[in-house]
Amino acid sequence: MSESAVETKHLWARNFFILIIANFALFIAFYMLFPTLPVYIKEITGKDALTGLAMGALLLAAVLFRPFAGALIDTGKRKAVFLFGTAVFFLCTLCFNLAPALLILLLARFMQGFGWAYCNTAAGTIASDIIPKPRLAEGMGYYGLSLSLGMAIGPALGLFLIQGYSFQLMFNICAGFVLLSFLLAQFINYPNVKITTTKKPLSIKTFFEKKALHPSLVIFFTSIGYAAVVSFLALFGQERQVSDIGLFFVVYAISLTVFRPFFGRLADTKGYAIVMVNGLILCSLAMIIIYFAHTLPVFILAGIVYGMGYGAVQPTTQALSVLYVPMERRGAATATFFLFLDLGMCLGAIMWGFVAQYIGYGLMYLMVIIPTLLALLVYLLFPRLAEMRQDELSIAS
Repeated sequence: MSESAVETKHLWARNFFILIIANFALFIAFYMLFPTLPVYIKEITGKDALTGLAMGALLLAAVLFRPFAGALIDTGKRKAVFLFGTAVFFLCTLCFNLAPALLILLLARFMQGFGWAYCNTAAGTIASDIIPKPRLAEGMGYYGLSLSLGMAIGPALGLFLIQGYSFQLMFNICAGFVLLSFLLAQFINYPNVKITTTKKPLSIKTFFEKKALHPSLVIFFTSIGYAAVVSFLALFGQERQVSDIGLFFVVYAISLTVFRPFFGRLADTKGYAIVMVNGLILCSLAMIIIYFAHTLPVFILAGIVYGMGYGAVQPTTQALSVLYVPMERRGAATATFFLFLDLGMCLGAIMWGFVAQYIGYGLMYLMVIIPTLLALLVYLLFPRLAEMRQDELSIAS
């Protein structure tokens, strides 16, 4: 299959719009569970150190199965893989109603991560296929709006439901959003296509794309810090006696929504370095603000700053991960990128839970600056990619 067979001349094609809406519904469900499951685990176990296991179980499964998802996607069955992963994610979400014990909950969460590995990797690959290459960073920024808007609604809605109603109602509504994503995806006009490649024996090179390694390492260190924000900020807000901490996620997501397209266009026209360096610095600054936050307005300021920073880093690194990769390897490249992202979040979710147990959430957020600065160091070690310009993109395409 040639790249031009699916790549559109215009960014806002029908498939791209439907994909964003379907992914939006899926991310609402995904982020409803991030701040609520740690609270649920603390309620049934009474132990802070175990609260990060819910995210850890999901992301461990995603890390294990993303390479296989990428290999399957590279056979050309992008849409079928998305539907399969979404169906698994839906069934596992329903199973949370049957999970009053920690072990059962973690098993359901692990299988949910299996489904997430397939649907999330497939969605990202489809997006990279249909976005015009000269507008790749900008397109990924708009595609990322499904994530940022899902993050705006998901955590706030999840916390509202468990505080005002019950965990069971929250689980059912979460499953409803996954079902909506599955139904919307039926309307994506993206047929299974045959990709002609030379058949090679299965090896580590089959599952991983080395051209995606550099941006994947950057997002790995960034996501270690990201895990601290999405997993423990609700508990930190309780500790600081700040009510309505869910507004942090709303403001953070609005900031993401506003600045993602801006940074995408800036990366396409002025180069990736200006976006990446400033984005990682903003992420570090947000952690300092969180450390000093004792009132809701200060937490909201931190949300704005972190939304700007992560809104610059995430879509730019995702665009870099597929920039030099042929179509028949985009599934592997996308899987490599998200595998490192998941691995960082998995490590962060588990690690920060134990760190907070011993030094408290405040000092924990100061320590989050360390992996963020490591991400900056890794990025600066590869100046050729950092200085990529629009004229080079035109030649590559």
